[in-house]
Amino acid sequence: MDLIAKHDDLRSSPEFHRAVEVYRFFYPIVSAEAALEGHRKLGLADNRDAYLVALTPSTTAFTGNSDTPYLTMNLNLRTAGPMVVEIPAGPYMGFVNDHNYRAVQDLGLAGPDAGSGGRHLILPPGWEGTVPDGYHAVQARTFELWLLVRTVPANGQVDDALAALRLLNVYPMAEASAPPSLAFVDDQDIHNTPVPWEDNIQFWEHLHRVLSTEPPIDEYRVMYALAASLGITHDEPFAPNSSERELLEHAARAGRDALLASGYASTRAERVVWDDRHWEWLHIGGDANFETSHGMDLEARERWFSQAIGVTPKMLLRSPGVGSLYWSAYRDSAGAFLVGGKSYRLTVPLPVPAGQFWSITIYDSASRSQIRTAQGKAALRSVVELTESTGNESVDLHFGPVQPNGGADRWIQTNPGGQWFAFLRIYQPQPSAFDGSWRPGDFVETT
Repeated sequence: MDLIAKHDDLRSSPEFHRAVEVYRFFYPIVSAEAALEGHRKLGLADNRDAYLVALTPSTTAFTGNSDTPYLTMNLNLRTAGPMVVEIPAGPYMGFVNDHNYRAVQDLGLAGPDAGSGGRHLILPPGWEGTVPDGYHAVQARTFELWLLVRTVPANGQVDDALAALRLLNVYPMAEASAPPSLAFVDDQDIHNTPVPWEDNIQFWEHLHRVLSTEPPIDEYRVMYALAASLGITHDEPFAPNSSERELLEHAARAGRDALLASGYASTRAERVVWDDRHWEWLHIGGDANFETSHGMDLEARERWFSQAIGVTPKMLLRSPGVGSLYWSAYRDSAGAFLVGGKSYRLTVPLPVPAGQFWSITIYDSASRSQIRTAQGKAALRSVVELTESTGNESVDLHFGPVQPNGGADRWIQTNPGGQWFAFLRIYQPQPSAFDGSWRPGDFVETT
């Protein structure tokens, strides 16, 4: 059988189509496993060690930004029981997600303490013990969790923001009478995306690990059954034969491509921010877990997790003065995808309606992480690179493989042969960001 005919046979099989559906549904779970695995590869101990970083292009994280330093760590309730997360008073924003990348608890400004500081108690599945007074308690649905906290650097002072993150503490409730201090790792680059697994058998191996170690949830029962038909169950080893392995690897590649199509080429009307621009909303349906009155919005979920990690209800708010606002751009003013071999200009009217500051970050379409070039820069920020633009009516930003004449300090280099996309972030957005009276230009090709 020639290769083309063999591939056609695979794609016409019911098993292949089931595998693609399983891949697309469970991708967020494998992505959550990659976030946890990123810490393990650095040698960080669950419940004890936190990763502290101001992201740069040398790190690999889906659409991570260089605006706000991050603290991330693994929580393992299976080994430690209930865990305490202490957040000081201040401008902290964070969340806990479970192993399914579902929201567990908002922290800091977005949480029940509303920025006044507090102790959060994360309880394991099935916990029936007594909850002490003085905690914001919530029960998780998985044993392994991912914690992320960030804080906005005042006036661009990243070192001060990193110092503020060192004031957090996380420890087992069993040690609350004399809590140990959190250990911080800040001298290594993290790689915490599923990209190395997403088009091969490793995707299925990591999915099996999660499904075999975490409690099932009722909403996923039909998909557990579909995964079981592929040999992925919670109570048996995963041992595909050579033909099953080949089918699963083909399905992984097809599933990955379908996922990216949801992210980069959606036709959903809800994605459009303004009818006369090519800027889009990343989140296009449902609540933080993509639930609607009709059920789970699978396309919205795929679109989000094709290029983002973690989710929280407050991240999705579209309210003036609250949190941060994200818009994404994948196409230029003519509707063509943004490519690394061409040069573009983006005109941003000033002032941008940001109560704090604003930024634009460029991401590689394949890695969905900050673009890596010889320039070593992926972001332009109002409080760092663009401070001298204050007072002007607008600022022109430049993107392309070759440094433009003039405006070198407002230029991000791109890679010929690659594709890229952009996130525009506005921190503490003001009303004109929502009512249409302020809007950025499109990316205009200049070469």
